[in-house]
Amino acid sequence: MAASAKHRLYLVDGSGYIFRAYHALPPLTRKSDGMPVGAVSGFCNMLSSLRDKAEHDQAVSHMAVIFDTSRITFRSEIYPDYKANRAETPEDLIPQFGPIRDASRAFGLATLEMDGFEADDLIATYARLAREAGMEVVVVSSDKDLMQLVRDGVSMLDPMKDRAIGPGEVMEKFGVAPDRVVDVQALAGDPTDNVPGVPGIGIKTAAELINTYGDLDTLLARAEEIKQPKRRQNLIEHAEKARISRDLVKLRDDAPVTEDLDALKLGPVAWPKLAAFLDAMEFRSLKTRIENRLKLRGTADMGPDANGGAPTAAAAAPVAFAGEVNPAAEAPAAPVAEGRYDLVQDLATLQGWIDRAFAAGLVAFDTETTDLSPTKAELVGFSLAIEPGAACYVPVGHVAPGSLSGGGGLDLAGHGAIRQIPLADALAALKPLLADPAVLKIGQNIKYDMAVLAGYGLDIVAYDDTMLLSYVLDAGRHGHGMDELSELHLGHKPIGYDEVTGTGKARISFAEVALDAACRYAAEDADVTLRLYNILKPRLLAEKQVTLYETIERPLPAVVAAMEVAGIRVDPAELNRLSADFAERMAGFEKKAHELAEESFNIGSPKQLGEILFDKMSLPGGRKGKTGAYSTGADVLEDLAAQGHELPRVVLDWRQLQKLKSTYTDALVASINPKTGRVHTSYSISSTNTGRFASNDPNLQNIPVRSEEGRKIRKAFVAETGCKLVSADYSQIELRILAHIADIAALKQAFLDGVDIHALTASQVFDTPVEGMDPMVRRAAKAINFGIIYGMSAFGLAAQLGIPQREAQAYIEAYFKRYPGIRAYMDDTKKQVKEQGFVTTLYGRRVHFPNINTKNPAERAFLERAAINAPIQGSAADVIKRAMGRLPAALAAEGLKARMLLQVHDELVFEAPEAEVEALIAVAKRVMQGAADLSVPLTVEAGSGDSWDAAH
Repeated sequence: MAASAKHRLYLVDGSGYIFRAYHALPPLTRKSDGMPVGAVSGFCNMLSSLRDKAEHDQAVSHMAVIFDTSRITFRSEIYPDYKANRAETPEDLIPQFGPIRDASRAFGLATLEMDGFEADDLIATYARLAREAGMEVVVVSSDKDLMQLVRDGVSMLDPMKDRAIGPGEVMEKFGVAPDRVVDVQALAGDPTDNVPGVPGIGIKTAAELINTYGDLDTLLARAEEIKQPKRRQNLIEHAEKARISRDLVKLRDDAPVTEDLDALKLGPVAWPKLAAFLDAMEFRSLKTRIENRLKLRGTADMGPDANGGAPTAAAAAPVAFAGEVNPAAEAPAAPVAEGRYDLVQDLATLQGWIDRAFAAGLVAFDTETTDLSPTKAELVGFSLAIEPGAACYVPVGHVAPGSLSGGGGLDLAGHGAIRQIPLADALAALKPLLADPAVLKIGQNIKYDMAVLAGYGLDIVAYDDTMLLSYVLDAGRHGHGMDELSELHLGHKPIGYDEVTGTGKARISFAEVALDAACRYAAEDADVTLRLYNILKPRLLAEKQVTLYETIERPLPAVVAAMEVAGIRVDPAELNRLSADFAERMAGFEKKAHELAEESFNIGSPKQLGEILFDKMSLPGGRKGKTGAYSTGADVLEDLAAQGHELPRVVLDWRQLQKLKSTYTDALVASINPKTGRVHTSYSISSTNTGRFASNDPNLQNIPVRSEEGRKIRKAFVAETGCKLVSADYSQIELRILAHIADIAALKQAFLDGVDIHALTASQVFDTPVEGMDPMVRRAAKAINFGIIYGMSAFGLAAQLGIPQREAQAYIEAYFKRYPGIRAYMDDTKKQVKEQGFVTTLYGRRVHFPNINTKNPAERAFLERAAINAPIQGSAADVIKRAMGRLPAALAAEGLKARMLLQVHDELVFEAPEAEVEALIAVAKRVMQGAADLSVPLTVEAGSGDSWDAAH
């Protein structure tokens, strides 16, 4: 296998090429028989370009295209759920795999694959063999998993951007040198491939940890030293997952390959063979282009044309992601195959793009800003895409580098004078386009753009959201962020935000990013969004999800953006008073804990607490983890407290106050927006599998409502002067939906009669008269009524009620005997999810469980419980979202100034002038109770007050 040092080997990631090619063009079929050939066409174009590049580089002497064979590899034995989240291969792509391999051979390239190994392992193996033979290696791919191979003599080439990837680019991507990439990936995991990693640790944090401790093994061995409690706990508890993840992401460079390096030698193209293949595929235009190019260069064995046919009608070449900026364009150029992105710096050019958007009837749109919070963000620029490859960026708020962030660490040489359209002029030109209902605006998380532009007086009318399209189609299968969707559906890794702004202390504001870099990043976002739309929107009809998207999800961005912009007022004086009160009481609990322990210790240290409880005090139930430290979680302390031990109860009380203080009373004061004097939460509307919202920065959905301290926090949320807060809350909506879905006659009748559902359940299950009922019996029925929806076990019920597990099991058995329909519903749901991989809500929302048939019994039981709950919780989420979509128009129709501020699970919070409170409650009840047509009535309880607590 000896080779000259001047020789260079190109190893082409064929599987990556396939998916890029498949998504680069609209569907294409062969005229003669209707066979799909779009991916084959794109693949041939890409190989042709790569061969051209190789011929310009005279050192390239060897080349091979490497493919995957199946998803079953040695990694499946290490972790059976590896890549279980991957979507099924598109049906029209499967018949193209064979012709694609034929294409590689027709272009004169070695074609390699091996059962039991991934293409990446073969690439790693041949890279090693080539280096040992003295060759240079170029891995032709942008796949981050291959970056671990980069080293002296081994680089990567991103074929779509024609960009070399060396150690510097790897450091920029992962924050570590290539030889530590595997350790970072092991910690961060990868949801796309179902690599578990360590919860709560992303790429940035993983890089910081590896750079601090040197490698994964050292980090795990010294995890006790980590200062952040949650991170330390996760590293300790999930150390084995990290090690398994390392085995999954580390590429094997010892695959038992049978072809030696000589078999990979790059010879001239045998034109008769290639021409015959192109004719068979009916790629006449491509055949003509390649033939002319080969004749011009004289680098091929032309031979006689196998078919002698004259070239005929053209076929479109695929549009590639080039990221090439055209800063001098005074008028928008027609879209070209290279897909250049225009930097728009004058009003006339912007108007040209806007006119094209009007003519096209649709435009992908994205904003670039200074902050993730839309109420704090200032507009820096925006991007438009009219068709794939035709996109532009319009800077409106860029400033000189260093003027906002005090420098930064990026090379901004060549930034030059900032030439951009004045903000007011650009927005004036943009406003008619965004407001025109005849032009569809396409965004990725368009709610954010709506909230930002609301601060400038602009509305976005008539829109689609690729994030929500993906959410409706694939909830539970994968995430719905643009980067992940792009890699999944387009085979393309977009430019990362960190790549243009830097990271850590070196990060600069986007407003300081050089215009050419900003254009590449922003225009690509719009381009990718449009391409995703072209893939995802047709699936709605094919998968019968149009109604769900159009009636429930699509109205939400405008509604939720208005809620986020509105925010809610909090009383900082009340929060400060509560913080002081909590701190004083915490100090009291800490003092009491020291007295009970008969020594001082750090009450916030699980390690020290465990030693006190189980070594010094010899309390029962001490369990040590792999690190040798005792477990002191809430379940352990609750168990000990139930046995009458005082110290665990004191610690639990201290922990509750500590969480309330740090998470709410302190954090909420810091979250008050200085411009508005209000707190503006951000709602994630696509992050939960069941359709529920999540509230972030700050999280207002998890404030405890059943504890006195939680209610005190709600008292700090107050109405503006002259207004009241109004709370409208669905009563027992999930139980009502359960009664409807499972068709439980007794429960349905109870809801129709408006009786106490828990007392009735207790009476029917335990054969006890309602009159004079023991409160404990009603409590047991209530616990089962609510717990059964979440798959509560006898152990869980026993812990909640403080009764023996055998007694709890008897309660559950009696419950199912009285309501056999619930058991039937649960069994039917488990059967359904195992057969089809998803369950559906009342409104057709699919919640996917791709790992439901896992061989791990504990994981399978958990997923089964989640699947039983999903149709109920998901239907409840759909109902309140239907109401939210209808409420703004209903309030406007009544001429009310009231506005919706918060959604907290089954509750909506409004702010209204005092004179409108009764009218608002009437409208809210009417709309919310009419949001679903069930066999039981929906009931909404509403109240008003000066504070959230008073209204609830």
